[in-house]
Amino acid sequence: MGQLFEAVVDYLTEDDWKFNVVKDDTALMLSFRGEAGSWQCFATVDEEKQWFTFYSILPSNVPDDKRAEIAEFITRANYGLVIGNFEMDFADGEVRYKTSIDVEGGELTPKMVENVIRANWMTMDRYFPGLMGVLYGDRDPAEAVAETEESGHEHDEDLDDLAFGEEEDDEEGDGNGFPGGSEDGDKPPDGTGRS
Repeated sequence: MGQLFEAVVDYLTEDDWKFNVVKDDTALMLSFRGEAGSWQCFATVDEEKQWFTFYSILPSNVPDDKRAEIAEFITRANYGLVIGNFEMDFADGEVRYKTSIDVEGGELTPKMVENVIRANWMTMDRYFPGLMGVLYGDRDPAEAVAETEESGHEHDEDLDDLAFGEEEDDEEGDGNGFPGGSEDGDKPPDGTGRS
């Protein structure tokens, strides 16, 4: 087990988080339930490049006819974001939020792991209702982002009360934690935005 992966595993273990290693000691998967919704997450490391990346995956892939609207939403949201970004794979409609850190020449500390993960969760939880409103409720992307950003997000400072790793098993999926399954099984994001 490499130093980066060990640091991530140690942090999650010490905080009693439930997770599964899914790819040769380079990736792990866990569930998160925020105030706005629930989703799956992947933590990945690249020991050679010294990168730690954390993804929150929107629970539903975006159908073809909604991809332009979701692309507008995430582009508008990304413009004001400082840490991390939303991205969508136009091939299959997967939407995720990504935070990452390059620790070359340094050491990945527990606080750095916490900061990468919590920034990710807070942002996904904040924008989740707007994303779902555009996806399922025919909300205008510009209005949904503006409403999200104008409303503030008072619960950002305290994620301690939010649940993680307590999702029900995916009844319709193939056991990999994603609704409806995946052609690639437990394959985490590869960092390229392509499946």
